[in-house]
Amino acid sequence: MEFNVRRLAADAGTFLSRAVQLTEETFGQAEKTELDAHLETLLIRAESTKHWTEKIMKQTEVVLQPNPNVRMEEFLYEKLDKKVPTRANNHELLGECMIDSGHEFGPGTAYGSALVKCGETEKLLGSAEKEFIHSSAINFLTPFRNFIEGDFKTISKERKLLQNKRLDLDAAKNRMKKARVADARSAELNSSSPLGEEYVAHFSYMLSFLHVRWLKLWTEEVQQAETELRIAQSEFDRQAEITRLLLEGIGSTHAHHLRCLNDFVDAQAAYYAQCYQYMVNLQKQLGSFPSTFSNNNQPASSSSASVSVHSAPPAASLPAPPPSQTSPALNELRSTSGTRKARVLYDYDAASSSELSLLADEVITVSSVPGMDSDWLMGQRGNQKGKVPITYLELLN
Repeated sequence: MEFNVRRLAADAGTFLSRAVQLTEETFGQAEKTELDAHLETLLIRAESTKHWTEKIMKQTEVVLQPNPNVRMEEFLYEKLDKKVPTRANNHELLGECMIDSGHEFGPGTAYGSALVKCGETEKLLGSAEKEFIHSSAINFLTPFRNFIEGDFKTISKERKLLQNKRLDLDAAKNRMKKARVADARSAELNSSSPLGEEYVAHFSYMLSFLHVRWLKLWTEEVQQAETELRIAQSEFDRQAEITRLLLEGIGSTHAHHLRCLNDFVDAQAAYYAQCYQYMVNLQKQLGSFPSTFSNNNQPASSSSASVSVHSAPPAASLPAPPPSQTSPALNELRSTSGTRKARVLYDYDAASSSELSLLADEVITVSSVPGMDSDWLMGQRGNQKGKVPITYLELLN
């Protein structure tokens, strides 16, 4: 590799000149070229965008992965360019635990079956959470991270270069000022110089003369200083324009981040809607189990001490008495608009949110609602309420 001494010396001189200029500016001994107001505003907006983008990224990562140890592990895997190992999340672990306990208690029992159903739903929630995290990482976090690690690094690099060009410009202005002062002093002393033998006699003036000759070295540099100043000004203006164009791109960055924010909100809405649907389905499934036990695990009534599960017969074999053959108890219920207890004859799965799912042999409260179809009654089990078919019920005295 060729070692260029002149280039090294020139770079060292430039670095020293910038350091001197910056030091003099710090102590107020040198003038400083101020950037125009528009460029300053763009720089402030860029810094603000970078600051808040980093904070939003950090907090989003906390929301998506609350465990700091897991976040650190994923960060290390990313830096090492290795694939993050697949692991079950908390919902999936809870689901596995519930399913295992349900199988232990027996899936044929009400409690065991309920645990299995809850476990399966928890696993579905865990899967939905993984999809949401993956979608958010791609559509939201990645664009934000690309801005911090890509676009803003370029802006910072050009901004630093602009700072160096400004120091070069101010140093050139300072040299130009000194050269002109030296040239003025030289002209002043030369205009009053003595003649003949007096010139030799005045030793003190000889010293002044030598000093003037030294100062004239500055006057010889006036043209060079003017040339350097024009070059420095041109490079500064060019770099300021480049930086301005990059900073104006922050507006496009905001528009892009707005689209990413919309994608993130859509992903959140889809995730929560999916979780809500899973839980509604689970509620319907759990609602079909008999609520015949109180909080102290004692039977609520002696008539429901044992629970048996029957399968509903085919629809063609279900009793479907016409209105003319309805029981007196049913007529009395409809005429008084009161409530009665009824035993469920067959399992029934609700076809809509307005209906109530039933489990064979459970006892519910039914009532007649004016205007309701004659084949239906309003059933209630605890806080759950909905329409139930008459053919699935046996009114109790």
